[in-house]
Amino acid sequence: MRRLHLFTLIAGCGLVTAACADDRDLAGTTGESAYELLPASVDAELISGFGGYFLDEEGMPTVYLTPGSSRAPAENAFEAYLGQLGLPSSEVRVLEGLYEWNALQGWQDKATHAAFTASSAAVFVDNDETSNAIRIGVENADAEEKVRAAVKKAGIPGDALIVDQVEPIVRVATLRDVVDRPVRAGIQINFTGFLCTIGFNVIAANGQRSFITNSHCTATQGGVQNTQYFQPLQSVSPTSIGTEVADPNYLTGIAGCPAGRRCRRSDSARVAYANPNNQSLGQIARTSGPNNRSLEIVGSFTITSDNLNNGLPVGTQVNKVGRTTGWTRGTLTNKCANTGVSGSTITQLCQNFVSAGVGGGDSGSDVFQVVSGTSVRLEGILWGGSGAGNQFVYSPLQNVIQELGQMTTH
Repeated sequence: MRRLHLFTLIAGCGLVTAACADDRDLAGTTGESAYELLPASVDAELISGFGGYFLDEEGMPTVYLTPGSSRAPAENAFEAYLGQLGLPSSEVRVLEGLYEWNALQGWQDKATHAAFTASSAAVFVDNDETSNAIRIGVENADAEEKVRAAVKKAGIPGDALIVDQVEPIVRVATLRDVVDRPVRAGIQINFTGFLCTIGFNVIAANGQRSFITNSHCTATQGGVQNTQYFQPLQSVSPTSIGTEVADPNYLTGIAGCPAGRRCRRSDSARVAYANPNNQSLGQIARTSGPNNRSLEIVGSFTITSDNLNNGLPVGTQVNKVGRTTGWTRGTLTNKCANTGVSGSTITQLCQNFVSAGVGGGDSGSDVFQVVSGTSVRLEGILWGGSGAGNQFVYSPLQNVIQELGQMTTH
């Protein structure tokens, strides 16, 4: 998993790669996806009486048409999509709508101006495809009354308007943008124009309070260049939080290294904190749940034990938290595999594979097994993944300690 560059998204990932710096949804597809055939929008001019469309709970296109409108143009618009699902175009579902899409679009603009002028408690204004109406969210009853009056004055019909009381939309701290002090694992770090993730905090044998990240999340993979790190960004927090102090060279002569390759047993480096008080030993940032794409921090996991012998069996559930895809969970599929790094002469010896989500910038993520509740056992450090983004690769903690030396993790 390549460092995520701040300015350039890099495409072209191999089977297992340290080079997938794209912040897209990386759900794998084989061949042509049916969703690629789904029109992002429909030209209202081509479908007489068109009032908007959406996918229902079964994934079927559902179209609003005004009374007396023909189904045929709508069926034509979704023919390719339904065909990919093995369904005839007649499966398009039609609901009766009062208003055409173009009229609703114009009213949305008017309603936006009216609602946000009328009340600071207006939350959103939407041309709601699921209701063939303008939907406005407000914080409270007082705002609802003011907004309804203002929108009516703007000339929008009452039956084209839905006003709901909703929670306000607020800025939230995420794994990406939070200034986290003391610093937990799973949080974004910035170095030399790239983004990675803090793997886990440690106290080294010499007493240095440090964090572990990937060797490829340094200025040069292998060897110490005194790389400086910022959290979350150099532009946000101009003082460096730490300096690279340990990062063994990749070598050709170690046991098991293929001819012509340079090898190590872990993609790891140690960074000493500039201010030891910035470290939150044993804590991993926790989002709301696994595999739900949330990046909002709701609490912490606590490391209570370490796996020092790479003893998990294939089939075990394994987790990670990283700045790009958050908390993902999957099954250990391959254990102690010698793994080539695409586009390089590097082979990482004895690495583990997990069938779980990953994305560019997740490099360095902590890998762990949930013991109970928020108590976890540390398993290692993520460094790579498949091009499809549905499998990650990590260096077992045993290998990290073998190369970086004894350390305390909790």
